[in-house]
Amino acid sequence: MKKKVFSVKKFIAFLFFLCLIICGALVGSYFYLITGGKDNETVNIYVNEGDTYSTISKVLKDNDLIKSELAYKIYIKLNKPGNLEYGDYVLKKSYSVEELVNTLEKGSVDLRKTKTVTFVEGKNMRYVISRITSNFNISEKEILDKLSNTKYLDSLINDYWFLTDDIKNKDIYYSLEGYLFPDTYEFYESADIDDIFRTMLNNTEKKLETYKSEIEKSKYSIHEMMTLASIIELEAGKADDRKGVAGVFYNRLNSGWSLGSDVTTYYAEKIDNWTRDLKTSELNSCNAYNTRSSCMTGKLPVSPICNPSVGSIEAAIEPTNHKYYYFVADKNGKTYFTKSDSEHASKVRELKRNGLWIEYQS
Repeated sequence: MKKKVFSVKKFIAFLFFLCLIICGALVGSYFYLITGGKDNETVNIYVNEGDTYSTISKVLKDNDLIKSELAYKIYIKLNKPGNLEYGDYVLKKSYSVEELVNTLEKGSVDLRKTKTVTFVEGKNMRYVISRITSNFNISEKEILDKLSNTKYLDSLINDYWFLTDDIKNKDIYYSLEGYLFPDTYEFYESADIDDIFRTMLNNTEKKLETYKSEIEKSKYSIHEMMTLASIIELEAGKADDRKGVAGVFYNRLNSGWSLGSDVTTYYAEKIDNWTRDLKTSELNSCNAYNTRSSCMTGKLPVSPICNPSVGSIEAAIEPTNHKYYYFVADKNGKTYFTKSDSEHASKVRELKRNGLWIEYQS
């Protein structure tokens, strides 16, 4: 009986030592498989948005960046690294799994191709859409669908303090009109419409931040001020006239007058500015943009009509305080301010008499 017990003990001891050997071999193999090699060659890989550490294991193995997918996945399971950052990576074959994962966690050196695109001040969304479709693989329909997507607009309103529910008004032609700051941008060639919009909105936010406290103190909303800034952009003959033109518009609004701005009629009719004279029927057409119409007396258009410059935004925030209610620009861009309708009419006759009136090609 004692002999039998002794044999069982020996067998258990044998199994224990065998397990130790196997475990040691497995642990040794694991550590061998997660250590780096001696090859300093670099490999470029691209991690797509939505990829995980596990889903890229085959790519890593195929590029000789790991020795074993299984060992790599065990390491990930045990160490639970942070979020995987997408983008282009330059990785060394000599990296250990730890070094490899740390690099993937920190983010890439992005090697994607970029392109420079300029958006000119004072242009409307028809122009912006044209610039986007001609430079990116994005269709006009895709852009318009995005601009009319209420859930998408809600997400932008949530992310940017200067965007309000006003941009969701059903009468607005283009929801982000006036808010995509005109500038020169560098985008990835693979950029989608959200990337482009948010890059431009980030720039707008940066420009508006300087005036945030003044905007918040104004009796006019940010949407109203951006709308007025867009009209000033197109109506002022020269940059120095912007604050004076702003003063005229505020005087008219505060007196319950119509703005009487031709550029709002051009926009309402979707006609490029100053390409021809406006028809009487167009001037009188009741439209949420047309401030020449009697139905818009004392009102601003429902949204901006172009993407204004910083100078025009500043003019809308800090207008010149004066008593003028009218202005007119000659063909050289000089602006003349007057206080009454009769003075304004007299100035127009003078400009025509002196050959300074703007004549349109029919």
